[in-house]
Amino acid sequence: MYLVDTDVISELRKKDKADRQVSAFFKDAAAGDLPLYLAAVTIGELRRGVGLIRHRRDTRQANLLERWLDALLADYSENVLSFDADAAQIWGRLRAPHPENPLDKQIAATALLYDLVLVTRNVKHFASTGVKLLDPFAG
Repeated sequence: MYLVDTDVISELRKKDKADRQVSAFFKDAAAGDLPLYLAAVTIGELRRGVGLIRHRRDTRQANLLERWLDALLADYSENVLSFDADAAQIWGRLRAPHPENPLDKQIAATALLYDLVLVTRNVKHFASTGVKLLDPFAG
């Protein structure tokens, strides 16, 4: 089972222009009926992106991203994992003594809690956490 990081799920928004290896990962997961999960933190990062674009007054792009995010939430409605007290305990351990990348460490804590492979391009951000990693961009 996989926890999909923000950078990987965002790649899907490109549709036909998405990285072909990332597209193949999602196609293989669907064909194998493999569950894919998102961390609640990822939803927050995506929502922040929409808000930043709207703040720049790029209403057209913000509306496109808003619709994409709404569709994503509908597709993953049963597969968004909360950041709860158990995940927070793991997160706190991961941040001491290395406080960098706090949101990535929340995602790593979620993956560790549920024993999921984290699918990300940002392997360097997660390397020290002990989470199992898969970089679909690397093939």
